[in-house]
Amino acid sequence: MSEMKVANPDKWLMIVNPNAGIKKGTKDWPGILRLLRNEQVDFEFRTTKSRGHAIEITKESISSGYRYICVVGGDGTLNEVLNGIMNQTIVPTTEITLGMIPVGTGNDWCRMFDVPFDYLKAIHVLERKKTFLQDAGKVTYYHNEEKVMRYFMNVAGMGYDALVNKKTNLLKEKGKGGPLIYLYFVFASLFQFKFIDAVIEVDGKVMFKGEIFSMNVGICQYNGGGMIQVPYAIADDGMMDLTLIKKTGKWKVVRYAHKLFDGTLVNLPIVATFRGENIRIRSTGKVFLETDGESLGHTPFTFEILPRCIRIVTGK
Repeated sequence: MSEMKVANPDKWLMIVNPNAGIKKGTKDWPGILRLLRNEQVDFEFRTTKSRGHAIEITKESISSGYRYICVVGGDGTLNEVLNGIMNQTIVPTTEITLGMIPVGTGNDWCRMFDVPFDYLKAIHVLERKKTFLQDAGKVTYYHNEEKVMRYFMNVAGMGYDALVNKKTNLLKEKGKGGPLIYLYFVFASLFQFKFIDAVIEVDGKVMFKGEIFSMNVGICQYNGGGMIQVPYAIADDGMMDLTLIKKTGKWKVVRYAHKLFDGTLVNLPIVATFRGENIRIRSTGKVFLETDGESLGHTPFTFEILPRCIRIVTGK
């Protein structure tokens, strides 16, 4: 990988996803490139070619000496880079600094840390290099009956949340959709969803048994393009926050949908919240999972917190 040699350890590696934001990455990258050069940012870049490629690019770049990595993409690309950082063994994860220029459709992680959606302002945040050590989550799940593990740094969604996410991703893969597509599927998928019996354990104690509609485990607060389903989440407190929506009338979901965006959903009697370092979820049928917008597998799930293990560039 001769192109990956680093002369300056402070140089940024930009990992560019051309498919982010439904091809917005392709359209906007030339302008972002021009801004980076105008700002005299010391950087090189690599472009992802397929799903999962950012994981490999990240591991290769760290092996080649990069310690500053910036995602030019969305939450899914950020999740892949996180998994590249966590799965390398060259340096401690906290020696890597992770930044973002948001080009995705949701850009939810950026909302937590005041990373601007304006490209030039986001570059200014990178230049300041003000950092914050945030927690990450580790989840084990099953895919085709095989046990799999994934790291996440924003929000993991299950049940109805994962169904909506999967439908959104399928449309994105066809080059369709937009910022409101997630909200569209929140309503459009309601009457095909079936409630599933689940058992939730938090730090070894059974906290809930019964039929569930949707669940979110949060390191940060935002998902779904600005929804606040885990409003109590604190990114560096060594705890995960779980918001559970119990079985409810589906028209109630429509009635209370606006509460998804102001954090007041958790005040409803159909909602329960829990906090803990370890969360286990099992179910009679398959409950599906997404992490940071990436559609994954199904129950049983085991979530574990990894305190202050990711150094990120914050706009706060």
